[in-house]
Amino acid sequence: MFNEIKLSTNIVVNNKKIQEFTVEGNDYKRDFDIGTYVIDLMEYMRSFNTYVNGIMINDNHGRSVYSLATANGDIFFLNQYDEFISKYKNDSELDKKGRFTKLFKNEKIGSEYFFYIVPIIESIGGVHFSQRTGYCSVMVNMEKIKGLVVNTELTPNSTLYILNSQNEVVASNHTNSSSNIFKEILSVDQHSLANGVKTKINGKDVIVQEKGLEQAVGWRILSMIPVHELTTDMNDIKNISFIAGIGITLSMIILVYFFLNNLTRPVMGLVADMKRAGKRDMNFRVKVRSTNEVGALAYDINNMIDKMEEMTRDVFNTQARLYESELSKKQAEFSALQSQINPHFLYNTLNCISSIGLEYGSKEIAQITSYMSKIFRYSIKKDELVQISEEIQCIKAYMNIISIRYENKFSMEVNVDEKLLERGTPKMILQPIVENSVYHGLESIDAGGYLHVSGHIDANGDVCFQVADSGKGIAQEELDSIKAKLNMDHSERVKNSLDGKNIGLSNINNRIKLLFGEDYGVEIHSQLGEGTKVTVKIPYI
Repeated sequence: MFNEIKLSTNIVVNNKKIQEFTVEGNDYKRDFDIGTYVIDLMEYMRSFNTYVNGIMINDNHGRSVYSLATANGDIFFLNQYDEFISKYKNDSELDKKGRFTKLFKNEKIGSEYFFYIVPIIESIGGVHFSQRTGYCSVMVNMEKIKGLVVNTELTPNSTLYILNSQNEVVASNHTNSSSNIFKEILSVDQHSLANGVKTKINGKDVIVQEKGLEQAVGWRILSMIPVHELTTDMNDIKNISFIAGIGITLSMIILVYFFLNNLTRPVMGLVADMKRAGKRDMNFRVKVRSTNEVGALAYDINNMIDKMEEMTRDVFNTQARLYESELSKKQAEFSALQSQINPHFLYNTLNCISSIGLEYGSKEIAQITSYMSKIFRYSIKKDELVQISEEIQCIKAYMNIISIRYENKFSMEVNVDEKLLERGTPKMILQPIVENSVYHGLESIDAGGYLHVSGHIDANGDVCFQVADSGKGIAQEELDSIKAKLNMDHSERVKNSLDGKNIGLSNINNRIKLLFGEDYGVEIHSQLGEGTKVTVKIPYI
C-alpha cells in the first residue's frame, strides 16, 4: 500500500505541468491553462488509487490546488491542518525525500488522518531548476488501512498494531485496545522484539514480535499472541501425532516381519547350503529359494561351483599331461643310455677325423666331419627350447653334408623370416623332416629336384615352418597311416612313446603337443609322383 502511494505521488511531482503550476507567475495562465490539467491529473490519481483520499499541491507563495473526497470535508482549509502541516513543509529534510506524518486529529468531527508529503523539485530547466518550488500532500485512506488489519486474525485473541514513528496506533484489529497494555508492550526491549519475546501483559503470558516497515522510517507492525492459544492448537497436533505414531509403528512391525520372512529365511537357507558345499559335496548345488538378490546370489554361487569343478578337471588333466611328458622324457633318456654311446667321445672322434682329413688333403672328409660335429654338438644341448636361428644353422649344416654326398644333385633353399630368428623353438624338430625329404623323397629321383625350407608368422600370430620337396611322394595308404598316427589321442600317443614306436614325424608331433597343447603339431600333405610338404606349427615364443 505504501509503495503504491509513493509511486502515485512521484508520478504527480515529476509531471511537467505540475512543476509549471508551482513556478508560473501569470495567474490567468496558471488557473485556466495549467490548473485544469493539474486538477484532472489529481482527480484521476485519487480515483485510480483507493489508498488515497485527497491530494493538495502547494507552491512557495501559498497558492494551492486540491482534490478531496467529499466524505472527508474541506480538511485542507482548516487552521488546525495548516498548523500541523507547516511543521513538515518547513523541515529541511523534506527537500531530500518524502515522508509520512504522524496522526492528525480533526477536532471538529473527531476523525484521524495521516499524510504523505513529497517536495516538488523543478526539473524543466527554468530559473528555479533543482530547487523546491512546492510540495504535494497526500491524505492516506485510514479506513482502508484499518480494514486490512481488522481482517487479519492470527489467533482468536491475538492483537495486531500498525505504529508510526511517534508510536501512535495507526490501525489495530482490536478497537478497544488499552493504552496501558500498549505501554507495557513498548516497554519490552526493542532489539529483542524483532526475534519475538515471551513476556507478561496484565498477568498473562504473550508472545510479542515486531516487524519494521522499510517504506516508512520508524513505522512498524507489532503482534501480540497469547501463549496458551498457541499451545492449545498444539494439543490437536499432539493427538494426531500420537495416532500417526501408533500407525507408523504397526506398519514398521508388519514391514519388518515381511522383510525377515522374505530375506532372512532365504539367507539362512543359503548359509546352510554353503556349509554343505564347503564339505566338498561336489554334486550338491545351492537351492534358489527366491527371485530377489538372494536368489541371484544363489544362482551365481552355483555357477561358481560349476566353474570350480571345471577348473579342477583342467588342473587334473594338466598334471596328468605333465606327468606323461616327464615320463616320455625319462623314456628317451633311458633309450639314450641303452645306446651305450658317449656323446662327448663321439663329438671328439668327429673332430679328430676332420683333422686327419685336412692333414691328408681330403677336403670333403674334413667338411663332412666338421658339419657332423656341429650337428651333433647342437643335438646334445640340454636346453629343451633353443633359438630358431640355431635350428636353421643345424639344417644348413645338414644340407651342406647332403650337397657333398650327392654332388649337388638337387637344389636346396632355406627362407625364414628374419623376425623369427631370435624366437624360441623345440630342438631338432626340422632336421629329421629334412632328412626324410632327402632319403625318402629326393634320393630315388633323377637330377633336378628341389628341397625348400621356409618359416613365417601366420594370421593367428603363430610360427609355421614348411619343408617341401619335389620327391617321389607318398602312396595314399601309407599317407593315411602317417596322418592317423599324427591325429591319434593323447593317451595313445603316450602309449606308443612308451612302446618305442613313436619315431620320426610322430615323435616331433608328440613333443610339440606335449609342450604347447593340441592346437599345435605336425601336418603332412603328399601326392605320389609330385612331392611332399610337411607343416610344423608352434606358438610365437
